[in-house]
Amino acid sequence: MKTPRILVIAGSDSSGGAGIQADIKTITMLGGHAMTAITAITAQNTLGVQAVEVLPPAIIIAQARSCIDDIGVDAVKIGMLGSPAIAEAVADLLNDVDAPVVFDPVMVTTSGSVLADQATVAAFERLMALATLTTPNVPELDALGGAGALAARGIAFLAKGGDAPDDPVTDTLHRPGHEPLSWQSPRIETRHTHGTGCTLASAIAAGLGAGLGLVAAIEQARAFTRAAMLAAPGLGRGSGPLGQQAVRG
Repeated sequence: MKTPRILVIAGSDSSGGAGIQADIKTITMLGGHAMTAITAITAQNTLGVQAVEVLPPAIIIAQARSCIDDIGVDAVKIGMLGSPAIAEAVADLLNDVDAPVVFDPVMVTTSGSVLADQATVAAFERLMALATLTTPNVPELDALGGAGALAARGIAFLAKGGDAPDDPVTDTLHRPGHEPLSWQSPRIETRHTHGTGCTLASAIAAGLGAGLGLVAAIEQARAFTRAAMLAAPGLGRGSGPLGQQAVRG
């Protein structure tokens, strides 16, 4: 079988809990080959983000083009972007890429650090329109106008329920022309949730890149993310990383 080639366009997390590092671990454990276009370098840990350096759009696109033009790509995962110019440049790039795209509209980290300003959020519109799936959590969905507004604009999205207080946790898939489809799972009581959104989105991209349909890719990704949460190694004094390295896809 061909190894799925997954291009990740996202920021680097120096602590290894989220961002590019979580993406690489997830894609690798699910049998894919992870390639990266790093958008920003962050100094962060389980307690928060201490510094962010956003890279120029030209070098981000150059990283992506190097991968696409040589190795090729079976799916794309987008995470932290860092500026409106980067969001626009990535949208321009993906107009010419024939592969499914999973867009995780990263705005705020688990610890509460803001990673996208209002101008960047406004630039997300083009990416949501071209993405196969957008994966907002509760505050991100609110910032994007709410489920009704996204559905009215014909955007396919997975409304994640982990940030809601409910138990069980409910994730709901909205697709144009389909009734909403929901999954429920018991809440995992843990403080080690750093990188759950990155892990889920990367796992969905890995599934799509391997040829799974959208629903099957989401189901695989949810199971993988929950297993990684249960396997968290207990690192750090705050919201610790997941244990992707302990989970075989």
